[in-house]
Amino acid sequence: MSGDPSGLIDQRDPGIFDAHFHVIDPNHPIRANDGFLPDPFTVDDYLERTAGLNVTGGAVVSGSFQGFDQGYLVDALEKLGNSFVGVTQVPAEIADGEILELDRAGVRAVRFNLRRGGSAELADMVRLARRVYYLAGWHSELYVEGRDLKGLFDRIAALPVACVDHFGLEREGFGDLLRLVESGVKVKASGFGRIDMDPSVAIREIANVDPTALMFGTDLPSTRADRPFRGSDLELFGEVLGSADLEAVLRDNAEALYLKRPRVDAFNHDC
Repeated sequence: MSGDPSGLIDQRDPGIFDAHFHVIDPNHPIRANDGFLPDPFTVDDYLERTAGLNVTGGAVVSGSFQGFDQGYLVDALEKLGNSFVGVTQVPAEIADGEILELDRAGVRAVRFNLRRGGSAELADMVRLARRVYYLAGWHSELYVEGRDLKGLFDRIAALPVACVDHFGLEREGFGDLLRLVESGVKVKASGFGRIDMDPSVAIREIANVDPTALMFGTDLPSTRADRPFRGSDLELFGEVLGSADLEAVLRDNAEALYLKRPRVDAFNHDC
């Protein structure tokens, strides 16, 4: 199913920013993860799938099955245009020049996949997160289970700017997620087919703490999720949020994180 049956987005201007989706290009390396190999999902597939949603920008996120490959991401960003950015996985020993080259291609964040792997190791997370932030202004994104947030709390709080994917997946540890939100951590309101909680409750509770922390994402093509994204998922946001918070969650918060660069004088910090 494509489009927005609710009509919520078709009438909106200037549209929504999809803060989390994947591109799976068969012309670039894809490796099995825990025996799973995803089907192709190209830029054209994404644009067709979101037709009618008035998506005007978004973030292409590297998955576990893509490892450190950057070719697919650079190609996807070139096709999608300047309103789209990349979230990539890089090895801890990556050279500064490679980070800056990816930055010029439109990459704006590093991902740490603590659930499925394919990214830099947890032991390198804080150092690498600080390095890419002070070198290129990138923030850090974490795919992590809620039950692990308590043990990781201090490390996540130490990251210059951080975002947790898919509400942290679990109701267990949600209190720790809210504490992280209080400290400035962002949360992707995405992956409704992955989480074990009522998304409307999660949206409301996070918005009550900090409505600027939430960012909508389709999570397309929803690999390994119990169900894929559907346009009617957007109705939840309208039901839970007021008009000002709705615009922030569907567009403004993500644009502020991905499209507005940190002040240049914050760069070149000694990491």
